[in-house]
Amino acid sequence: MPVIARYAAITLPPLLLLLLAGTAWGGLAWIALAWLTIVAAVADRLLDPPSPPAPEEKTVPWNDVLSAGLAFGHLLLLIATCTAIGTGSLTLGQSLALFLATASFFGQVSHPNAHELIHRRSPLLKALGAAVYVSVGFGHHVSAHRLVHHRYVGTEEDPNTPLPGESFWAYLPRAWRGSFEAGIVQEVDRLDRKGRGPNHVSNPYWLWLGGTILFAAAVVANAGLGGLLVMIGLGVLTGAQILMSDYIQHYGLQRLILPSGRLEPVAAHHSWNAPKGFSSYLMMNAPAHSEHHMHPDRPYERLDTGAKVPTLPFSMPIMAMIATVPPVWHRMMDKRALKVMEAAQAAHEAPEPPSRPAPAPMRVKASAPGPSQDRAAAASPPQPATAAPAPLSDDPETDAMLQAIRAATR
Repeated sequence: MPVIARYAAITLPPLLLLLLAGTAWGGLAWIALAWLTIVAAVADRLLDPPSPPAPEEKTVPWNDVLSAGLAFGHLLLLIATCTAIGTGSLTLGQSLALFLATASFFGQVSHPNAHELIHRRSPLLKALGAAVYVSVGFGHHVSAHRLVHHRYVGTEEDPNTPLPGESFWAYLPRAWRGSFEAGIVQEVDRLDRKGRGPNHVSNPYWLWLGGTILFAAAVVANAGLGGLLVMIGLGVLTGAQILMSDYIQHYGLQRLILPSGRLEPVAAHHSWNAPKGFSSYLMMNAPAHSEHHMHPDRPYERLDTGAKVPTLPFSMPIMAMIATVPPVWHRMMDKRALKVMEAAQAAHEAPEPPSRPAPAPMRVKASAPGPSQDRAAAASPPQPATAAPAPLSDDPETDAMLQAIRAATR
């Protein structure tokens, strides 16, 4: 089966089931929900991760056709779900299944797909990706992801990079607000370089905010205030899943300061990967995250899932559930992150092989300090004591590991 057909065979069935659930029979939502959860968990153990197609296999334009179809499907699904639930045309069980399955689809398929589209060169494809994010009230991600996250990933300048030892629940509000504000700063800087003010009509934040209002108005006109509440709920869950992805894929992996004083370039060890057989296809190969950061313009189907990169112990959906329980998450991930950082630090500090043998050290006989040494010591001012770093965790062993991770980035 051609590689693009494999992506289509896994991403399109839940979309079709959910569209039918919102327009024909709500019971189909349970099948879609099972596809996105139970089937995905089982199939991940049975299927091999996607491999890049052979160079002679032509995937263009079918990769973009699939992405565009999924984006249009997302917009239709948003209206159908808000209408079906908001107007009360489904039973309570069907409404719950449709809401949860649609939110899961938005997080696992719509977000990775829109993420692909905003990296495309075609203005139409970029606009489609932006429309997906705008429809769920997360349009600022288009600016923040491309202008901030890809530039500053692995540093404290990137709000979407979790801090060492930070729990997901502490990260979520910080990253949500921080990415919104950081995106504005970058867009205003771009306008300033063109001699335009921050409120100029070309500032895309007018589109990100105004577009969401237009989508909300369309939902209210079609499904009333009940539909608007459904849209808000879907937007909140989708935004949380978007930030959850960044939290999982970058936890504990920060860029080092090189001996030259410059920041370490983005490399494979700055992202966690989760190459699984089903969820990788479902998420448009987003779990091959290291490859994406090193090659943002590379299409999803050509990302290499077999690269030697930091790998998560479970699939992305399972790691997302674990991340909601911080003690379990830290117990599982802190030591793994420390090992990656220690290996990166050791690689940078490895001495270059000497061109000639180094001279043997001279042996100097120790002697008692003389008067001149006493005078030098007296003239030397006392050195101030170094303040102990603030603890990052209540557990001393965990705190030592987290301090080591943070120290490696200084």
